[in-house]
Amino acid sequence: MINITLIGTGNVALQLKEVFEKTDGIQVNRIISGRGDFISKIKLKKAKSDIYIIAISDDAISSVSQKLKDSEKLIVHTSGSVSMNALPEGNRRGVFYPLQTFSKNRKIDFQSVPICIETEDKNDLVLLEKLARLVSSSVYEINSEQRKSLHLAAVFVNNFTNHMYHIGNELCDTENIPFEILKPLITETALKVNSLTPFDAQTGPARREDKKTIAKQIAQLADSNHKKIYQAITNSILNAHGKEL
Repeated sequence: MINITLIGTGNVALQLKEVFEKTDGIQVNRIISGRGDFISKIKLKKAKSDIYIIAISDDAISSVSQKLKDSEKLIVHTSGSVSMNALPEGNRRGVFYPLQTFSKNRKIDFQSVPICIETEDKNDLVLLEKLARLVSSSVYEINSEQRKSLHLAAVFVNNFTNHMYHIGNELCDTENIPFEILKPLITETALKVNSLTPFDAQTGPARREDKKTIAKQIAQLADSNHKKIYQAITNSILNAHGKEL
């Protein structure tokens, strides 16, 4: 049985709580708010936990983890962009990073979520991998430098892509077109990269070097910010495929 203390009450912490509590072999001993002033009132070091998981905002990880300084237990955070070195030096420390987008009231199938782990000690790696494999079939040992690049890539493929959906939704709204019409296209675009590289899957006016269509669509856009985004991404596609606007 792996005993866990969860620090944080945000989307990631609550998703972890749910999956941990329904998984055999894991016991959630305590869930603690990520507020530093609240944590200071609790004797964390006396909690009967094997692992403390800090699932809070990136900028609070360092200060909150200081409350666990000199603990003999393994301390990990769940951030994609924060180094393991943000945790107190001299402690057993590591990272348990579930690479997924988490939204309130939307459940995730954790078995399909890649979990990226890192520790300083080999025995701690064994423990953290055991925990990860209890909830996911996809576990990777990823160091802090790799994880920074992975998180940056995730920003492009998730956060930026979702913003493109938002712009597409706005463009549909201006002509009273239901956004649902685009959903099969969105689905197929995502599915294609299971069998093709993103480079080979690229289609559209920029990939075809269709300058007339590109010029018409830039002129069609009323929002100056949308024009800049369209031009920047079009130029990036053209450069990637060895072409010029």
